[in-house]
Amino acid sequence: MSLLLASGSLAPAQQHYLLQARQMQAMSFAVHIPLVAFAIAFPVLVLFVEGLWLRTGDSLYLTLARRWSRIMVALFAVGVITGTVLSFEMGLLWPNFTGTFGSVFGLGFAIEGFSFFVEAIFIGIYVYGWGRLSPRLHLLTGIPIVITGFTGSWMVIAVNAWMNHPSGFRLQPDGKVVDVNPWKALFSNSYLWHELIHMYIAGYIVTGFVLAGIYALGRSRGHWGRYERTALAIPLTVAALASPVQVLVGDWAARDVATTQPTKLAAFEGLYQTTSGAGEHIGGWYTSDGQIKGGIEIPHLLSLLSFHSWNATVQGLDAVPANDRPPVNVVRFAFQTMVGIGTLLALLGVLYVVVWLRRKRLPESKWFYRSLVAAGPLSVVALISGWVVTEVGRQPWVVYNVMRTADAVTGASGIPVGYATLALSYVVVGIGLAWVLLRLSRRPLDVPAEPSPGLEPV
Repeated sequence: MSLLLASGSLAPAQQHYLLQARQMQAMSFAVHIPLVAFAIAFPVLVLFVEGLWLRTGDSLYLTLARRWSRIMVALFAVGVITGTVLSFEMGLLWPNFTGTFGSVFGLGFAIEGFSFFVEAIFIGIYVYGWGRLSPRLHLLTGIPIVITGFTGSWMVIAVNAWMNHPSGFRLQPDGKVVDVNPWKALFSNSYLWHELIHMYIAGYIVTGFVLAGIYALGRSRGHWGRYERTALAIPLTVAALASPVQVLVGDWAARDVATTQPTKLAAFEGLYQTTSGAGEHIGGWYTSDGQIKGGIEIPHLLSLLSFHSWNATVQGLDAVPANDRPPVNVVRFAFQTMVGIGTLLALLGVLYVVVWLRRKRLPESKWFYRSLVAAGPLSVVALISGWVVTEVGRQPWVVYNVMRTADAVTGASGIPVGYATLALSYVVVGIGLAWVLLRLSRRPLDVPAEPSPGLEPV
């Protein structure tokens, strides 16, 4: 309560472009977050394939590792651009937020910056080191890339977890932040662990299904040699194993949200009144009179998922004033999109694992590979939807129950111009990335001949 009272002293002059500033930040985040997923998982896959080459001596794995490493560099370069934009936006769009709480979360961004520079150095060494370093030393130079890819994303997620569940400081009535404890704020935050694990697994799901989807598309065009089968099987196996685990982590996250952010949970369902044994609607939309129209209700499901209790009481939206509620339909649609796609990906992963365990080969159904082609972009949609749930569900707070987003935004003019310019810049960068990746895909393969009939790559 003392934080809520003190938060009134944080408000600057009213900004007329709050919505545009939020949209601009959201656009940058939606562009950047898939690149973060690849930064988490792709280096691991590249090193795994290179390790297979060292263990087996099969030059196919060497070819795959070298080709994937070029893709890794291209994605990293674009990630540098989009990540730099996000860093500037934090200060330019939300100066009152960074000015007030920079001492609390600044350590996290400092470590993230250090991780970025170390990652850039070792990516350069790794790529330049092909054929110049001994094979084992070259593999070792890739390990810091994996570590810094994790620590960089860890720090950003730690800051986001703190924004959702703030601690590690005391806010005086005049709005001054004192008694700052960065360790408690960033690393002892109970909200951190489900966010971190959820995002880390999502990185492997997105990377795995996108890569597998690309090779599945190639299969439909007649490209289906030993190289393509191996290049599809490795990321698909990773994604297939990760996607069912994500369902369990999502259950953990939902129960934590139910405890710490009950208004966000109510927005997931569009639950207006506090209810015992609350049901869950599949589909439909939330109306201004607090009803769900057009959905299919499953009785007691929300209580069961949130508290693992059939008749648990779930707090409704009416427990807080109307101006303290998030935009319900945006949160509901994003949540149901994330859960729906995640469930389908988990089922696809289970199907693949079952076929592999029973028959020791890839599935043969053309519908399976068509599903894989769709799974790639759908996994990205689910990833972005999950972050919409996290960020929009916290609104109208930039720091939950402490600082409103409207109080954090800049008072400067020119936001619409910057918004349009940035959108155009992302289009140009996207076209450039597509051109580079297309050029890389057309490079001739240097792979060994097909094995004898009956032998399938591991």
